[in-house]
Amino acid sequence: MKRALVTGGSAGLGAAFARRLAPGGFDIVILDRHQPRPAEPHADFLQCDLASRSELDRTLPELIAAGPYDAVILNAGISATGRFEAISAQTHIDVLRVNTEAPMVIAARLLEAGALNPGAMMVFVSSLSHFTGYPGAASYAASKDALAVYARSLRKVARSCGVTITVAFPGPLRTDHAEMHSPEGADAGKRMDPDLAAGLIMGDALAGRKHSIPGRGNRLVAIAGRVMPKSMTALMRRLVYQRLRP
Repeated sequence: MKRALVTGGSAGLGAAFARRLAPGGFDIVILDRHQPRPAEPHADFLQCDLASRSELDRTLPELIAAGPYDAVILNAGISATGRFEAISAQTHIDVLRVNTEAPMVIAARLLEAGALNPGAMMVFVSSLSHFTGYPGAASYAASKDALAVYARSLRKVARSCGVTITVAFPGPLRTDHAEMHSPEGADAGKRMDPDLAAGLIMGDALAGRKHSIPGRGNRLVAIAGRVMPKSMTALMRRLVYQRLRP
């Protein structure tokens, strides 16, 4: 059996990745602070709050011992929305720890320990915000931007171990976490189903592609963000920031 690690795999996009991997013959290890729901595929579960570096450091030996892995999906992420100065410093720190520091540390330690099999794939889940401004979620955008840059810088090292790296840039998803941080009155039906996003990202990762932007609409947003950054940031301000709950 092949082994797969999914961080943040108990719900949302992470659970969708687990559902995609299970029929492909993968034994799955889920790293999350919450137990997977009973309806999700069976998986070995390691509990860890990735906002705590000491907790992550205590969990790493067990995480490494659960390998070696043929797929590592570094998906766990949290957000914080609102006026920057109204969000507590600790919340900003937690976002950076979960979204950036934790996947950086996990990836580095797994490679250092030889805990990935030759031919393994590693997926870093960044965000469509990498391509455009995200007023109202500055620390989230910064954390996901930093993760994408780190993943690119790690490619040469990973390649020497026979490991491919794909950076995924999903847009808005139909998840409970996204709903919690969405603007008031936002239409959840316009967000992508996480199972669809996971399938498209997995297809790109299995094909060895360096990047994955799931969905034609998201790819158009990424292009527009590169070509018209000021206009796209102004649009995001109207669509997101000005409609956020107080």
